[in-house]
Amino acid sequence: MTTPQDLLFVVLDVRADRPVERGDLSLALAGAELLDLLGAGVAELREDRIVPVSGHLTGDRLLDEAAGALVREEPYESVQDWLWRRGDGLAVTYTNALEPSGSGLRHLFRRPEPADSAERRRAAERWAVREPVLTGLAAELGIGEPGVKGGTEENPEDDRVALVLATVGEALTELEAVRQRRRIEEDAFDNVWRAP
Repeated sequence: MTTPQDLLFVVLDVRADRPVERGDLSLALAGAELLDLLGAGVAELREDRIVPVSGHLTGDRLLDEAAGALVREEPYESVQDWLWRRGDGLAVTYTNALEPSGSGLRHLFRRPEPADSAERRRAAERWAVREPVLTGLAAELGIGEPGVKGGTEENPEDDRVALVLATVGEALTELEAVRQRRRIEEDAFDNVWRAP
């Protein structure tokens, strides 16, 4: 079971402060993939750049696809650029993998009663023990307690988690700003047509 899959189950099972938008989920899933790749030793961070260090497979099809998508030439890709590039449509990819019929995305955002499975139970256990990576990603999506971060500054692994979580938060803020600008522009356009 991977962090992106666990995060998807958390989104399904735990009530959020607000509905989780597909774009937000896609960015958070890209962050979850990156954290799993860092944890598996497939990549490392040099400041905010993702440097591939191993070509070994993780054993998970979607994580292996993510590993294959890493930029392998200097100056490498920033965490923020990774989130936007890899996150494009990633919610659809993961929900379709969760429900191979392809209807997972429709059901995800209607909040059905999902089937019980060993994977779902493992995700629930990870959530119950407040595993820092999972709770940090969920908090960025408005699920659980805000501000949950992964550890202390003395641990380099925790620094990586903190950097990725902060970058996910920044990307989500940027995406919301884009949505607000579009709403304002659409309202202004509608007002032009309503004017006498």
